[in-house]
Order: sequence, then structure tokens, then C-alpha cells
Amino acid sequence: MTEPHTPLAWVAGSDAPEITSLNIGYMALTDCAPLVVAATQGFAQPHGLTLNLHRQASWAGLRDKLLSGELDAAHSLYGMVYAVHLGIGGTPASDMAVLMGLNQNGQSINLSPTLQAVGVTSPEALARHAHQQGARLTFAQTFPTGTHALWLYYWLAAQGIHPLDDVDSVVVPPPQMVAHLRAERIDGFCVGEPWAASAVDQGLGFTLSTSQAIWPDHPEKVLACTQAFVDQHPNSARALVASVLQASRFIEQSPENLRGTAQLLSGAEYLDAPLTAIEPRLLGNYDDGLGHHWHDPHALRFFAGGSVNQPWLSDAMWFMTQFRRWGLLRHDPDYLGIARQVQQTALYRSAAASVGVPVAPDDLRSSQLIDGKVWDGSDPAGYARSFALHALADD
Repeated sequence: MTEPHTPLAWVAGSDAPEITSLNIGYMALTDCAPLVVAATQGFAQPHGLTLNLHRQASWAGLRDKLLSGELDAAHSLYGMVYAVHLGIGGTPASDMAVLMGLNQNGQSINLSPTLQAVGVTSPEALARHAHQQGARLTFAQTFPTGTHALWLYYWLAAQGIHPLDDVDSVVVPPPQMVAHLRAERIDGFCVGEPWAASAVDQGLGFTLSTSQAIWPDHPEKVLACTQAFVDQHPNSARALVASVLQASRFIEQSPENLRGTAQLLSGAEYLDAPLTAIEPRLLGNYDDGLGHHWHDPHALRFFAGGSVNQPWLSDAMWFMTQFRRWGLLRHDPDYLGIARQVQQTALYRSAAASVGVPVAPDDLRSSQLIDGKVWDGSDPAGYARSFALHALADD
């Protein structure tokens, strides 16, 4: 990967970062790419920063180090950030901050070779199998309140399978998914790349659905930190966002940059995975393990003119509606008010302006999901109640 041209630093004088060396956590997933590129390809230094990357073994460990201050910011599951802020999922409530989006799309639901062997290779076949007497299946996701759990739950429910009543769900760190599948501890999983592609490459089952089939251009990982970090180091936080925005833009400037990013990520210090498991799906080229090949128009993306990175209020509210839907919240929160607290929209707009990235004037966007429902953030409480399958607790 060639060294990019970087503009003159925008930080100067009183806008200089309060601290210049930041500890950044990440998980071994393809969608950590903007942070790896920002740290290693010359994007942070012009903004007065050094980014020290720290690979984490689990999302729970990453969360705990973020809260303790051992990590300044991190590649984070969107839902995990809001669970911490709301005090659900086993930790006391702690004020959190979403600085920007890191990616959209690019996660997958895979099923095991055992299910493939008995012809469970379609959503309809899975629904029939899941409702058979004594055929209780076990699915893995990466964190109880994370994106993978919620994509899995949403997709299963869209097929008429209740994710809490009809199947068992277990937590497995992303790099361990393939080993659990090989050991026949699980019947399927929802995980980020490259681990779904790796399972297919190794002949361990197939990809039944992508997350972008559930919600085209859905929110996924975010760059997150505590609100205390933003309050104490606003210039450092702004410089961090500017650095990662430039890296995100660079990754998508050409197929060569995407390929170079895949090569960089394959290294032992980052994903430690074969390039063949990383590059094809990063380029949007899918092989599901059942003989189907396609180029996905909604593959993993990091920039898309800045629309990936904008911390949309509606994206944040959607995760809270799913917490409500599945009983993790017993009452409707102040959806919009909480999103406005956590999403650092003003800081993001300032950073984006400094590096010439456009920002949409509205902080809400509209999308249609796999079940035909339209989500636009206008009525989150009504949306949470609108699903036939749910686990809503009584008010």
C-alpha cells in the first residue's frame, strides 16, 4: 500500500490535541480496517496523533478496558455502546460516546455442515427444522447486546423462528467461531468477516444470509469512547475522527487500495488470516459454499462519500428499539434524547469539515428491512411494538 498524500494538519494553537498518543482497541475483524490504515499509513501524524493499536480477545474485554481507561477509544459494536450507556448487559450505566461510524454491511449468518448434509440450506428449510420436536438448534453470536446478536434475532424472527424461544444462543468471540463449528458445538453463527468466509473456505458449512440482505447499508461498527474522554480531550477526539475519516476515504478510492488493505489486514498482528478469506468479500465477491457466486452491491463499505461515517441518530435509536423488542429494556427509553447524548454529531461535523467530507443536513435516514418494515426514526416506541415476534416486557 502506497503512502497517501496527506494535507496540512488542521489542528493548530488551542485546537492541538490535549494528548497525542492514543490507545485504540480493536477486534480481529475486517471492519477494523479504517483504524489499522489510519494508524499505519500516515493519516494520524498530520493531526498530531500517534495511534497505538491493541487487539482484544473478546468484546467483553474490549468494553471493560474502554471503561477503565486502559483504552482511549475502540472499534466497537453499536449495540454494545448503547447497552453500556443504558446499564444493560451486566455493567453499570456509564456515559458513552459514538464518535463516528466505521463501516456498514459485511456480516454473515452461516450454517453448519451437519445442517447442510440434511438439506437445511434455505430459510424455509431452517424454519421447518427449527420447529421440529427435539430439534433445538444452537446459534453463536459475538456479544449479547451486539450487532451480531441483533442481526441473528431479526433474521430468525423474519423467518418465523423466535430467537429466544425456538433456539439457543451462545456467545463466542469472532476468531473462535470456525473452531466451534468444526467441533460441532454450534449449528450456525452470525459473525463479521473474515470468519464466515473462512468457514466456507475450509468446507465448514455455508453462508445462508448476509447482514446486508437483512438491512442494506446497515450500521455496524463504530468508533466509540467514554463521554469522559470527549469531555477531557475534545481536540484529541476531533483529530482522531479526522484521521480515521481520511483513512476510510482512502480505502475506497480504488480497487488497488482495497486489495492493499486486505493484504495489510492479513498480517499476524491484525487478523492473522489468509488473504483468500479476506479479499474477495472485501471486494464484494461472494461464494456462499453452495455453488452460488455473486457481486454484492451492498458489500462491506467504509466511506461512501461520508454516509457510512455520519453518526446518524436514527441508527442509534434502532438498536434501542431492538433492546425493547427483546425485553432487554422493560420500558421505552427517551430514544431521541439518549441518541443525542451519545452520538457526537457536532464533533463529527467539525472533524468532517476539516478534511472536506460532506455531512447530510438531517441526522435521520430511512431504510427498508428484510421483513418490509421501514425504519426512519420517527416513531421508535411504535416500531418496537410493531413486530409479531417479540419478548416485550410489561410496562
